[in-house]
Amino acid sequence: MRVTHIQRTIRSTKRLTTIIKVLTKFGFKEIITDLGLDSFSSGKKNTDIPDGNQVDASISRPVRMRLILEELGPTYIKLGQILATRPDLIPPEWAQEFKLLQDNCSQVPFSEIEEVLVQEFPGRLHQLFSAIEETPLAAASMAQVHRATLVNGTAVVLKVLRPGNRKIVEEDMALLEWLAQFVEDYFSNLGYSPVAVATEFSREMIKEMNFLQEAQATDKLRRYFEDDPNISFPKVYREASTRNVLTLEEIKGRPLSSVDPKSLRPEERRKIVANGTDAVFKQCLRYGFFHADPHPGNIFLLPGQHLCFIDCGMTGQLDKKTAEQLIDLVAAIIQGNIDKLCRVVVELSDVDPAVTDKRDFRSDAQIMVAAFENADLKQLDITKLLSDFFAMLQRYHISCPSDLLMLTKALTTIEGVAEHFDPSFNVLAHVEPQIKEVVTKRYGFTALRDRMQKSMNNYGELIENLPLDVQRILDQVRHNRLTLNLEMKRIEHLADKIDLSSRVMGISMIISALIVGSSILILADSLAKKQGILGVLGIVGLVGAGLYSAGFVASSLLPKKKKK
Repeated sequence: MRVTHIQRTIRSTKRLTTIIKVLTKFGFKEIITDLGLDSFSSGKKNTDIPDGNQVDASISRPVRMRLILEELGPTYIKLGQILATRPDLIPPEWAQEFKLLQDNCSQVPFSEIEEVLVQEFPGRLHQLFSAIEETPLAAASMAQVHRATLVNGTAVVLKVLRPGNRKIVEEDMALLEWLAQFVEDYFSNLGYSPVAVATEFSREMIKEMNFLQEAQATDKLRRYFEDDPNISFPKVYREASTRNVLTLEEIKGRPLSSVDPKSLRPEERRKIVANGTDAVFKQCLRYGFFHADPHPGNIFLLPGQHLCFIDCGMTGQLDKKTAEQLIDLVAAIIQGNIDKLCRVVVELSDVDPAVTDKRDFRSDAQIMVAAFENADLKQLDITKLLSDFFAMLQRYHISCPSDLLMLTKALTTIEGVAEHFDPSFNVLAHVEPQIKEVVTKRYGFTALRDRMQKSMNNYGELIENLPLDVQRILDQVRHNRLTLNLEMKRIEHLADKIDLSSRVMGISMIISALIVGSSILILADSLAKKQGILGVLGIVGLVGAGLYSAGFVASSLLPKKKKK
């Protein structure tokens, strides 16, 4: 084994020991026992692990788990924040609790931040910036933000990845992926895939630690709204940005989180909500690329109720096919079409159609549809509709594309902003024209004509190529080269059962032979005038048969790893 692998294993073991101690402190000792992880805690068994300052067990499990994530640090805080957007992977009450996670962290000394900047801009740091403020504007779990001035006098902000974070996060993610695989191997009925959660988390963390991706997303959204007088995104200075440093235009405004609605006139509040709603729905419905975390701290208020969105590290994307499926979903629910709803579920999640054909699933779908059937579009609560839909899927262990859940999160967040600034504002009524435009493009005469034309072209190509395809098949038959490949689903399970049965029969025959043979030897020895070695061999055989039988029974009772 290489030295680096040994060092990583040692660090992972130390980190795992810390996790076990924190789990024990917050009353999750049974998890350690169930997973068989008690031996990792400095070689001590679960009963030997000190309880320390145990947290009150009357506190709900979701709350205690949130406190655990906060104590374990930035990586786990970010994990909780991402899980808060995935009610299809964790219970809804846990997702709701994880929304309370805060990633405010202590400040990193400027000397360490300066070292990062020198490494990222070797020999040209002073050619890019004339001044950098040492006191940070903000210090989060992943990055620290400082004001700066470019050499041309432009005021900017620097978002710098905290020193050592990349290495820590990579080690934590490796440990999380191992733990997820460990849990999935031994627990098959959790209602979600721990490996899928770990994989998605790893993907999001990689995105968030690469500021060039955030720069690209910010630029993309800025281009979409460059002609909009009410919405904007900060300018990115690519020449002063790297994977670990992002340089953005400084926004001279106030975050909405610091604005008291009572200090604004009613028309000003209404315009703020209207602009924010327009921005989010245009991103989702028109462009298919959206800011997935538009909370008040990420929206700056400028003069004239102009809104500027910042922190585009978490974004979602809806491709054309997924957007059409989402429209079909809303249409199926409004129309009360259960068959169409089940088809959309299969298309969105790739679930086995046998699941959606079950009476229980269709009954639950009917109950959900009844709450929205024949609803007026102006009064339809799309966020509640999607939330109820994902909750139903979670009950049947069906997961959906993460971007759809990010969409729900974005809509829920902007609705929360509207509720805070103007409770009387009707979000759906305001964006009804945009929704009708999308629905018209999907179901209008022009859209139907285009789809029919596309289908006719495909059928024409099929008919045109059919003679050539038939000729190829006939040529293969003529030369005895036609092969037929059949895939037998789950045939490996049959082979496993046959193999297990043959081994059980073999072991049974061996044990039976030992018992019968040993009995004959003992009987022969007892009939002899002088007892000798035969009786001893018989007794040894019976003891061996007993040990063999006990070992076989014990091995059959031990839990088996779930096969992939």
